[in-house]
Amino acid sequence: MPNLTVKKLDDILCELADKSKKPEKILLGYKAYGELMNDRKFFDEVAGSAMDPNKRKYKNIKIKVTQDDYQLDVKISD
Repeated sequence: MPNLTVKKLDDILCELADKSKKPEKILLGYKAYGELMNDRKFFDEVAGSAMDPNKRKYKNIKIKVTQDDYQLDVKISD
């Protein structure tokens, strides 16, 4: 079972920002999403971003929960 943390996600987003790439969407597997939701900071930001779970965001980046267990991909805009 991979151990995904908010710090790892933040590091990925910072790395993309350093390369001047704009993240468009975060693709998270449902188990990875569950692990991240255990982090209070992540939970507060994501749950507070929208009432509809399909429109939730983290750091103003849309989150898409997928059927893969521990997927973590960040789609960048062209």
